[in-house]
Amino acid sequence: MFTLEEIPESRIAYLRRTGPYGVANIIQIEKIKSWAAANGLLRPDSAVLGIALDDPARTPPGDCRYDTCLVVPEDVELSHPGVRENHLAGGPHAVLTAAHTPEGLVDAWAGLFERLTTQGLAFDTTRPVLERYRPRLLAQHLCEICVPVL
Repeated sequence: MFTLEEIPESRIAYLRRTGPYGVANIIQIEKIKSWAAANGLLRPDSAVLGIALDDPARTPPGDCRYDTCLVVPEDVELSHPGVRENHLAGGPHAVLTAAHTPEGLVDAWAGLFERLTTQGLAFDTTRPVLERYRPRLLAQHLCEICVPVL
């Protein structure tokens, strides 16, 4: 079951990885968390975001792009050769809480868009789907998939 949430536009720092989705994404998330912690940006209320930029059903695995992100204040200077900056478009999102395990995420993604439709919601294809990892949910072995909706 989805809940609706208005996610604000945000400045993000991110690392991009190209290749098959899976375990390597977890390693990438640890890299952004280490960088953020070393720069005093990882706080108890921080959220790490994972953004799969390509549909693996339509894109060869070796060409799939995955960004791991952290929302950062506008006044923070980003000083790491691999860390890039961008802005995340805000707006309404349908949020699904999922088990934070490989199986839990596979289950959550399976039929995700069909479930969205059955709840009368429409996917906004102009904005990316977010995997959101927040400390309070991770402590319960949970994470969220945030689908932009119209």
